[in-house]
Amino acid sequence: MISSAALELRHLRYFVALAEEQNFERAAARLGIAQPGLSQQIIKLEALLGVSLLDRSRRSLRLTRPGLELAEQGRRVLGLAESAVEAVHRAAKGDLERVAVGYVASAAYSGVLGDALSKFKASRPGVEFQLIEIEMRQQLEKIADKTLDLGFIRPPIALPAGLAAEIAMREEFVVALPANHAHAASPSVALKSLAGEVFITPRQPPDVGFHRNTIAACREAGFVPDINSSGRDFITIASMVVLGTGVALVPRSFQCVQLPGIAYTRLKGSSVTSDLAIAYRKVEPSPIIKSFIAHFKKSLSRDEDSF
Repeated sequence: MISSAALELRHLRYFVALAEEQNFERAAARLGIAQPGLSQQIIKLEALLGVSLLDRSRRSLRLTRPGLELAEQGRRVLGLAESAVEAVHRAAKGDLERVAVGYVASAAYSGVLGDALSKFKASRPGVEFQLIEIEMRQQLEKIADKTLDLGFIRPPIALPAGLAAEIAMREEFVVALPANHAHAASPSVALKSLAGEVFITPRQPPDVGFHRNTIAACREAGFVPDINSSGRDFITIASMVVLGTGVALVPRSFQCVQLPGIAYTRLKGSSVTSDLAIAYRKVEPSPIIKSFIAHFKKSLSRDEDSF
C-alpha cells in the first residue's frame, strides 16, 4: 500500500475533472493542460495506486469500481482543501467564525442537524459551518484532537476522555422490509416474528450504534439475531433490503428515504430507542463553539439527558 503522502492534490484534481467530464479532451480543457499530458497523469496515478481506474475495454469512458470510489473521495478531499484555503483567507482578515461539524447521515434525515445549525445561524449570521459526513468513531477522534469542533452521533458509543455528549432526540425503531415481504403491509410487527431473518447493520463493532441497538432489541424479543454488518451507509442498507439481502432496524425518521421496493413497519413492544446526540469537548476555549453548545442545550424541548 502506498503512503497517502505520495498522492497529491493535483492527482485528485485531474481525476475528478475527468470523472465529471467523462471525456479526456473536455477535462484537459477545463484543467488548462494538454490532453496527452492528462492521459499520462492518469496512467501515473493508476501506477501509483496499483489499480485500474478506467475501464479500457469500452469505447466510451467508464470508471472502474476503484475509479468511482476515488472520484467520490477525491471530491470530498478537494472540497475540504478549498474550505481550508477560504478559512485561512478569512482568518487573515480577522472575520472568521468557523465551526467544523461532523455528522452521521441519519442526523440529517432526522432534521435535528439542519434545525440546530439554522437556528444558531439566525442568531449569529457571521458564523460559518463546515459540514463533514463522517463515521462517528472517527468523529470522536477528530473532536478529541481538535480537527473537528462538534459531532452529531448515534449512541451508544464510548466517549474518549475529555468529551461529553448531549442527547438531542430519542426515536423509536421501525423495521425496513422488502416491499414483497409477508409483513410489509402490516401496520406493526413483533420483532420475534422476524427471528429467522438476517439483520443488516452498518459496518460497526457489536458494541456501537445501530449494531448494538439491533442486538439489544432482538435479545429483548427473545432471540440472538443473524447480523450482516456490511452496510456502508443507510442508503446502501436500504438498497440491500430492497434486494432481499435482509431486513434492518432503522430510526423512525429514516422513513423519509422512500426507495422503490422498500416498506417500513412499526415494531410492537420494543423499548430500545435510537438516540441522536451532539458530542463536544468538555473544555472548549473557542467562544463561538461554547456559544453554540449553550444555544443547543437551551433549545432542547425535552429534559436534558447527558451520558
